[in-house]
Amino acid sequence: MKDNWGIVGHEWAVASLQRHIHDDRLHHAYLLAGPAGIGKRTLAMAFIKAALCEKRAGCGECRPCKLVEHQNHPDLLIVKPAVSGERIKTEKILVDRIRDELIVPITRKPVESRHRVGFIPNFEAANENAANAFLKTLEEPPDYALLALTTNDPESLLPTIRSRCEVFFLRPLPIAAIRDTLVQRRGATTERGDLLARLSGGRVGWAMNALSDDGHLLERREQRLEELAQLLSSSRAVRFAYAEALARDRESMRETLDLWLGWWRDVMLTASGGGVPPINNDHWAAVQAAAEKIGLDATAQTVESIQRTISLLPRNINARLALEVLLLDLPRI
Repeated sequence: MKDNWGIVGHEWAVASLQRHIHDDRLHHAYLLAGPAGIGKRTLAMAFIKAALCEKRAGCGECRPCKLVEHQNHPDLLIVKPAVSGERIKTEKILVDRIRDELIVPITRKPVESRHRVGFIPNFEAANENAANAFLKTLEEPPDYALLALTTNDPESLLPTIRSRCEVFFLRPLPIAAIRDTLVQRRGATTERGDLLARLSGGRVGWAMNALSDDGHLLERREQRLEELAQLLSSSRAVRFAYAEALARDRESMRETLDLWLGWWRDVMLTASGGGVPPINNDHWAAVQAAAEKIGLDATAQTVESIQRTISLLPRNINARLALEVLLLDLPRI
């Protein structure tokens, strides 16, 4: 058995899932929940690989393991959200897709394994019809079925779906653990590894993706923080125009809000005089200036507004309207 399945952190979750496989007491459904980029999909695929492995350990050497790694195992059904919308891009899982790619196929017996596995990442993207259709399978699954879901927002799921799953809430990892992983395993420089680890907020998947992004994320970060600085002195019309443009792509919108949240938290902590090291220490002068001009109460309200907007993103909301409300709440300098 590979130690921790090669996964960085989440040792408690890996150990529990390994025991379920080893003791032959798998539940019929598992839900891995936590912030985007925290490693849910990586853990889910490692779990699936171990469950289908000839040695039941995720050895990485047998035929089932290799097939799972390439996502072409005959007993593995993966339903991925589809991106739709010409102007405003959103991820959706519609009822026809979940029925054709999982609900119907999972009724067929396994081809070469003990289990037939259905995996749906980002289940919060399922609309009401899709969720209700899946619920029927979840309530009466075939004996050989093993279902795995991931979600960034467990509260957006039907309570009946959550209650029928074995739920694992993945927690952020220590910044030092992520930095060491980036430097020692991925060859990052100490400076870049430290910066990405702090920006990650404990999300190891986010940090690894950012490192492999050839610096593009850091370039976008500079651009988004510059835009934020300009918005603080901009008119309502300019803020509305920015909201309209950013709302066209929810992935870009989420990335921007995450970056803004880290920056405003730095401002809030600096204004409070808590002496906590800032995430954005390379923008320390701007953080300190904002803390002095805006003050603790206004920055705390801004942090709360950004958090509230982020929490709404997985749900069926008007992204442009949510951004307009947020930008109106931003302090003015």
